[in-house]
Amino acid sequence: MRRGQAPRSDRPGVRGHGNKGRSTMHIMYFTEQPMSAYPADKGLEFGATALMFPNTHFDPAEGSRLYNEFIEQYRLAEAVGFDGIMLNEHHNAPFCMQAKANVFASILAAITERVKIVILGNPLPLSENPVRIAEELAMIDMISKGRLVSGFVRGGGQEQLATGANPAYNRERFQEAHDLIVRTWTQPGPFRFEGNHYHQRVVNPWALPLQKPHPRIWIPGVISKETVGWAARHRYPYIALNTTVEQTNAIWKLYDSTAEEVGFRSGPEYHGYLKQVHVAETDEKAIENARQFTWMQGEFTGLAHPVWSTPSGYSSPEQRRGFVEFSTGRGTSPRRRPTFEEQIRNNMIIAGRPETVIAKLREVMEQTRPGIMSLWANDGFMTQQDSLTCIRLLGQEVLPALRETAKALDLKSPFEAETPVSLQFSTDLQPRAVAAE
Repeated sequence: MRRGQAPRSDRPGVRGHGNKGRSTMHIMYFTEQPMSAYPADKGLEFGATALMFPNTHFDPAEGSRLYNEFIEQYRLAEAVGFDGIMLNEHHNAPFCMQAKANVFASILAAITERVKIVILGNPLPLSENPVRIAEELAMIDMISKGRLVSGFVRGGGQEQLATGANPAYNRERFQEAHDLIVRTWTQPGPFRFEGNHYHQRVVNPWALPLQKPHPRIWIPGVISKETVGWAARHRYPYIALNTTVEQTNAIWKLYDSTAEEVGFRSGPEYHGYLKQVHVAETDEKAIENARQFTWMQGEFTGLAHPVWSTPSGYSSPEQRRGFVEFSTGRGTSPRRRPTFEEQIRNNMIIAGRPETVIAKLREVMEQTRPGIMSLWANDGFMTQQDSLTCIRLLGQEVLPALRETAKALDLKSPFEAETPVSLQFSTDLQPRAVAAE
């Protein structure tokens, strides 16, 4: 297909094809890909596992086993009927094995046939060459025949330190890299890009996305008001990552009001929600397994020292102050999680046999009305057998019930939303895009 030529309507997965008639919520499978192959007692002895915990404690043979188990889970998730597979990326911490989400996305592009490959997302400020990210994603989109959904994130605070990125410029770099990637996908080359953080004398890649004008862009996050507003101004769906019902509805209120300000009507097709959900044959077994969700919540399994998590310049002054006060013993943790029992009671973690889970998810859907639902189904030291059983039960019993609930609530698919190509600049730091010399 020549550049600028409209994609043929019979190309599978290309925007405008393959989603007709599918008017309900998009349901994804997710696992954090925990790198559980390390001695927990050594982490406790060291006092942290993120950023500075020596990687001599990691066993690559066990890592190989885990990677291949995750591939088996993804294959089964497609087979039982999930609409998409969600991938993410973290660095220097055992709670996530994906040092490059695009690598796993490339594998899935080749070994799956139907599911959307949803990257939530590439941490843009960590990259010194956003054009290369644009090329990688374009390759994934072509190999998957147009099944890529590309999400972008700022990356965690400790990851700025791990990659040598200046935390003070995190949001600026994120926005500028986004602008460069979208231009790379949509503006015919060659052209030159001169920004405050990225300088590309020649932008003219031959790897371009199959989807036009570009793959859909979704933005995940927690409760950053700046990011929620930015996503709404660009008409990008926002995925709330395991927030409470109250926090989630506050996010939708901010998103929808910002959308109205910039001239479009928001709704469920722009609202996404990630929930920790585990299913087993009995409520007792599911509860036992679901305790593994707390594995990455602990101070010594998933979190760095608070000062590493929020280095100077990365967060707002108020959030930064809270972490510093906690680290010096003058305050409580800003990321304090409720107990496991509290999370079960308030549906932060949903676990049980299929009937139990269906009822609880229906309640959450009625309260939050998402058009995108990601089920974080397995974590920590859950056995592979239990993980696969969970996926099968989700596909056989839970997903059909969720789709019926979504129809009753009129929760439209995000693929029904028209997302215009985003060519406006994100910041007041106006990069110049000029013809290449």
